[in-house]
This record gives sequence, C-alpha cells and structure tokens, in this order.
Amino acid sequence: MSAGQELRALTRFRPLQLLTLAVLLAGVGWFCFTLKFCIVDLDVWWHLKVGDWIVQHLAVPHTGILSRTAANRPWVAYSWGYEVLLSRAYAWFGLLGIGLIGTVLTLAVAFSVFWMLRRLSGRFWVACLLAVACCYAFLFEIMPRPVFFSMILFSVTLTLILEANRSGRVKTLYWLPVVFLLWSNLHIQFIYGLFTVGLLLGVDLVQRAAARLGLAPGFLEPPTLHAGPLAAVFASCVLATLIGPYSYRLYSVILGYSHSKLTYSMIIELQAPSFRAASNYVELLLAAAAFFVIGWQKKVDLFKLALLAVACVAAFRTMRDAWFLCMIAAAFIADAPVSENKHEPQETPLELAGVLVVVALALLLFARATDFTTRGLDRVVSSVFPVNAVNFVRQNPPPGPLYNNFNWGGFLTWYMPQYPVSIDGRNDLYGDEMIAQSVKTENGDPSYKTDPALNEAGIVLLRKTDGLTSALDFDPRFRKVYDDGLATVFVRQ
Repeated sequence: MSAGQELRALTRFRPLQLLTLAVLLAGVGWFCFTLKFCIVDLDVWWHLKVGDWIVQHLAVPHTGILSRTAANRPWVAYSWGYEVLLSRAYAWFGLLGIGLIGTVLTLAVAFSVFWMLRRLSGRFWVACLLAVACCYAFLFEIMPRPVFFSMILFSVTLTLILEANRSGRVKTLYWLPVVFLLWSNLHIQFIYGLFTVGLLLGVDLVQRAAARLGLAPGFLEPPTLHAGPLAAVFASCVLATLIGPYSYRLYSVILGYSHSKLTYSMIIELQAPSFRAASNYVELLLAAAAFFVIGWQKKVDLFKLALLAVACVAAFRTMRDAWFLCMIAAAFIADAPVSENKHEPQETPLELAGVLVVVALALLLFARATDFTTRGLDRVVSSVFPVNAVNFVRQNPPPGPLYNNFNWGGFLTWYMPQYPVSIDGRNDLYGDEMIAQSVKTENGDPSYKTDPALNEAGIVLLRKTDGLTSALDFDPRFRKVYDDGLATVFVRQ
C-alpha cells in the first residue's frame, strides 16, 4: 500500500474522526469556561428576571415590567422560551446554571454548523475544516444569547432547503413549519429563516414566469421544486410563527427594529466590521470562496447567488449578523457537487452519543482548571457588576426611585428588584429618544439637570467612571454615600 493510500485510509478511520470531533467541541467548551461570556453579558440578567416573572405569573408580559420609566409602554418578550429555560437553570443550579446554559448553547451552535456541513458535503474533514473557519469568524464575537437559537435553527432550515433543492423533493421541507413554530417562540430572528424560504419561493416563481416569456438563460440552473407545494410550505411556515402567546405582534417588533437608528451607532456589535480582527477577514474569505463556488458551476443557482448577496449586505452592515453570512457561505461551499464515491457514511446516533460523553468528561476536568465553579463565577460577577454597592443599599435602603447606569440596568432588575430601573438593555422597550437621553446624562452632559428620570430619583447608582458621577459630586441636590472604585451611590439631600 502506497503512502497516499495509507493516508487516505487513516483519514477515513472512524475512531480518528470521532476523536477529532470530540476534541474540537471540547475546545469550544474550554473557551466558554475560560471567557465566561455567559455571566458577564449585560443582558442575561434581565432575561433571567423576565423568565422568573413568566414562571411566577404563568403568563407572558405585554408591558415594560421591571422598569420605572417605561412600565406602561407596550413590550413583547419575544425570547420568552429562552427566558423560561434560563430561569429554571438558575433555580436548579444557581450561577453555574447560567454558565452551563450559555456553554451548552455555544456547543450546540458549533455542532449544528458541523452537522450542516457534514450533511451537505458528505465528507468529514471538509465539514470539520469549514466548521472551524465558520465558527472562528463569529462564535466568540458575541455573548451566548437567544440569537444562538436562531443560529441553530437556521442551520437546520438551510440544510433542508439545500437538500430539497438538490434532490427535487419538496417533501424534505415539510419539517419547516415545526422548525418555525419552535423558532418564533425562542428568538425574533426567525424572520431570517422565513426570508430564506420566501426567497426560494420568489426565485422559483420569477424563473418560471421568465421561462414562459421565453427568458430562460442557459447559464442559470432551472427550478427543481414545484411552485405549488413550495408556496404551501412557505404559507405554513408563516402560520406557524403566529402560534404563540404574541402571535402577529412579533411582526410589529420586527418593524420597530427596522426603524431603530441610535442603537446601531452606539452598540459596537451592531456596527459594521472594522476589519481590525482576523475573524473579519475569515468572514470575507468565506464569502469570496462561496461566490467563487457558485460561479464555478456549469449553471448558476440564482437562489444561492441572491441569498449570499443579501447575507453580505446584512453582515457587512452589522457585526452581529456575521453568523448569517458565514453559515450561508460555508453551506454553499460544502454543497458543491462531488462524485458519490467521495461521500462517507454519516455518524450514527451511538457514535455521536460517545462523542457527547467524551466532551462532557472533558468539561468536568476543565471546570476546576478554569475556575468555572459557583465561587469562581461569583467572583467574576462581583468584579463586573455593582454587587457590593447593591449590598450596601440593601443594608441602608434609601427612598427611591432609582436612576441607574445603562449597562447595569439588566443586572439591577435581577439583583435589586425592589427598585425598578430607569433603563436597561431592552432597546425595543425604551426607544432611541430615551436611550439617547440616558447616554447624554451618564456622560455628564449639562442637559442632565433637565433629565426627568434623574430629577425624580431618590437614589443614583453609577459607574465610577461615568461623567455624571463627577457632576453629582458638585450637585447640591445629591450626596455621595458609597464608593468602592467600581460603583458610586448617591442619595437625594
């Protein structure tokens, strides 16, 4: 046997493949434990508190609960399913539960990307390499949040679409309404998946209409799915998104986000990529490679070309949508046709269960090495959030209401619920005007003296570095009662 044949045999050796997959997933878990993104996220706390509220009331909120300034404003907890899961994780396991649910979500995203690429390419090592590049470009650029459910379910949606397109069997898509029923109750970006299905239908209809007019260019791949069943699938997916406690109101939230402007200029992850990080260039290379693969085929798939172009517009407008482009690009690369003899058998459920066991054992070993314990997580939370300041307020409770730092609002909804917050991270609740006023006030802009939220406050909790902290030191209306180098507390004179 030649060296080349021995190498090919080794790469097809199933235990080596399974061990590689386990090592890659364990590596993702190691990064999760080391970075502890799941508990330093500014928004996880209000998600947790909303989940507690839902469990307590056995209902979903329709107004701005937890807030003082926006309590009567309409609000949709569109990630209510995630929030209930988070609430139960904390109830059962404390801080460790929050950390574990973030880690499990991150691992699920990584595995879903591999699963998608493995099914589409039929080759283990191609799927592994593409999955590593894809996850490197976006996975650790954002915190574990409900959007991770969108990533997981989009990988399922895109896989079913590409497999149906390849085989011409629309029955493959009959699972999609179930996917969207689940997705619409977990995260608002189900609209990305719905758009993808709608685009598939739209391209199909346009190509068929053009063909009837004698406009069927030879360089375009003809439609492979029947328009009637495809339209029925799309309609079923839309109807599935209406099954839930908020029904059609989800679409009003989407419309509201489309009109938002301030948050896109204020929040870093909502801004365009700066190309100062290597992950931005990996994202760009994936997109370029996908365009090349689409153009290299004998006939161009118009659906793929249109979806990839839309994904580029979305991802290069805001860094948070890097996952959308990277997953689409990697999927299109993996979906490039190859001869059947190069396809390898898929991993069996028993083999994947073995991988899961190995990863779980590795994470148990990593936990102590990375201080991913209840005590270690508590130390991290205390170093990022005003735990000591809140403990002081609990022991010496001044009359409210509260005015708080924007970034700490989510944490305070959970750790100091007796004082409803003046603002937190729910951008869709407060709107651009209230957020802009809060930012100006925190920065110590002279207009802070006319900020109604501050003028009503009996207690003010700020970061030591906030411009307003320095301004209130000389404001006769307030008196400093606590300062620990991280947080400062003022009360009204």
